[in-house]
Amino acid sequence: MPDSSEDLEIQLLLEALFQRYHYDFRHYARASIKRRVLQAREQLGFDTLSALQGALLHDAAMLPRLLGYLTVQVSEMFRDPGYFRALRELVLPHLKTYPSLKVWIAGCSHGEEVYSMAILFKEEGLFDRTLFYATDINPDALRAAEAGVYPLERLRKFTVNHQKSGGRSSLSDYYIADYGRAVFDKALRSRVVFSDHSLVTDAVFAEMQLISCRNVMIYFDRALQDRAIGLFRDALPRHGFLGLGSRESLRFSAHADAFREFVPAEKIYRKRAA
Repeated sequence: MPDSSEDLEIQLLLEALFQRYHYDFRHYARASIKRRVLQAREQLGFDTLSALQGALLHDAAMLPRLLGYLTVQVSEMFRDPGYFRALRELVLPHLKTYPSLKVWIAGCSHGEEVYSMAILFKEEGLFDRTLFYATDINPDALRAAEAGVYPLERLRKFTVNHQKSGGRSSLSDYYIADYGRAVFDKALRSRVVFSDHSLVTDAVFAEMQLISCRNVMIYFDRALQDRAIGLFRDALPRHGFLGLGSRESLRFSAHADAFREFVPAEKIYRKRAA
C-alpha cells in the first residue's frame, strides 16, 4: 500500500497512464519512477500530481511530454554491436537483391540508431537506394534526431561500437567536431523521413523490407505488444526482416507464427512466406 498521499497520487497517475494509453510503468522501481514523476510535475508546471493526471486524461498532447520524463531517451550509436554486425553480414546480403528498399526505425528517440543504420547502409553500398523512416511519438526527440548533434564525449563509445559492428570506415568521416559537439553530416539525412507515429494508435503507412524497433516494446503490456507486432507483420512483405531489442521477443505474441527466427541471438526475425 502507498505510505503517503503523494505515493497514492503517483500510483493513480501511473494507473491512468496505463488504462488510457497502455503504457505500463506501475511496476518500475518505486524510487526511480517517483523521482521522474515529480520532476515531470514540476517542469511541466503543475501544482499537484492530480492536476497532471487530469491533463494527461483529457489532452493527448500531454502523453509524449510526460513520456519524455518517464522513458530513457538516450541511446548509443551502434548499440549492441552484434545486432549491427548481424545486419551487415546476414541481412543486408538479402536486401541487396532489391532494386529499392524501405527501412523503418520505430521509436527512434534522439536518432542514434537512425544514423547508425544510415552509415551501415552507406558502408555496404545500399544507402542511395534506401529510404529510411524514423518515427517516434515524442516531438522533442524527433527534433533532436533530425538535428543529428551529440555531445563530443559520447563519440568515444559510439566509435568503439561502430568498430565492433564491423565498420568499414572511420566514424569520424561522418561528423564534424564543433565546440564540444559532434554534428553529423546532413547527407546522412538526405534519405531519412522523420515523422510522428504512434504504435498505440496509428496504422501501417508503407511496405518495409526491414523494421528495427528496439527497446520500445518493453514499455508495453501484452495487448499493445501484439498490436505493434501486428503492425510490423502487416508492413513487411514475405521474407521481410524485423529486429527487436535484446530483452524483447516474439515468443508469446499472437503473431509469432508469422515469423521465424533468423538470427536468434540478436533478436532478428524474418516474415514467413505464407
